[in-house]
This record gives sequence, C-alpha cells and structure tokens, in this order.
Amino acid sequence: MQRVTNCILINDEKILLIKKPRRGWYAIPGGKMEQGETIKESAVREFREETGLHLHRPSLAGGFTFTVYRSDEIVQEWMMFTFVCSQADGQLASFCKEGELEWVSVDAIHDLPMAEGDRKIFEHVLSSDEMLYGAFSYTEDYELLHLRLDPTSS
Repeated sequence: MQRVTNCILINDEKILLIKKPRRGWYAIPGGKMEQGETIKESAVREFREETGLHLHRPSLAGGFTFTVYRSDEIVQEWMMFTFVCSQADGQLASFCKEGELEWVSVDAIHDLPMAEGDRKIFEHVLSSDEMLYGAFSYTEDYELLHLRLDPTSS
C-alpha cells in the first residue's frame, strides 16, 4: 500500500494549491513518502520540493485510505496523511513539475474542480480543528463511489 502526505498551507485567507494538468483539478501539494521518513518529515519535504517553501509547525489534520476499483476489483490503494499549516518561509517556486502553483481564496475553494474526497477534507479543515479520519472509494476515473468520515458531522 502506497503512503502519501500533503499539507494545506493557509496564509492571509488564501490556500496554496497545485492545478494538475491531466484533469485540470486542484490538489494539495504533497506526494509519496520515502522509506524511513515520518509522516511529518514527508509532508515538509514534499511541500518544499513542489513549492519551494519550508513549512513551520504543520499539524496533522487527518488520515485517510483511498481505494480505486475497476468493477469489483481493487486496482489501487493508498493511505494519505494531511497536515495543515499557517506559516512557511522561502520563495515560491516559479515552476512546479506537478502543475501550476496558485494561491486561491479560502472562499473560492468550494467552487474549484477537484477530487470529491479532497473537497470533503477542505470542508472539514476549514470548519474544525478536530482530526478527521476517512475512507474513500473511487472508480478508475475518480468518480466517488462511497465515503466514510469520522467525525461524521463533516
């Protein structure tokens, strides 16, 4: 099972996102954990590699499992650990191989094209400091099939 980390950087009522070229969806900067890393080390490293910024005191906001199905067959499965942070330093990268870096207003997040699981994560992080746990099931085209969230009020 693949393990990935990401971090939602919220600064001055804006969130730094990556607009991915494949679908035109917005995503949270992050990526695959390396062997021996802690989830926090991975989140900080991945964020820096993609954005050029160094996070200060990111805190864990949620842990999730994702399963992708082809009919009834599981074709991909991974775990994702999402952090949230309000402080970073450094210079924003002028180029990101993963897509276009863009500061987006917190108010505009809900209208952006993105994976439905990410949308649920944003809804929670922007309204609660409580940890969120979840499981998301998708088709190969990333159509959301099913989700479970704890706490369920999100």
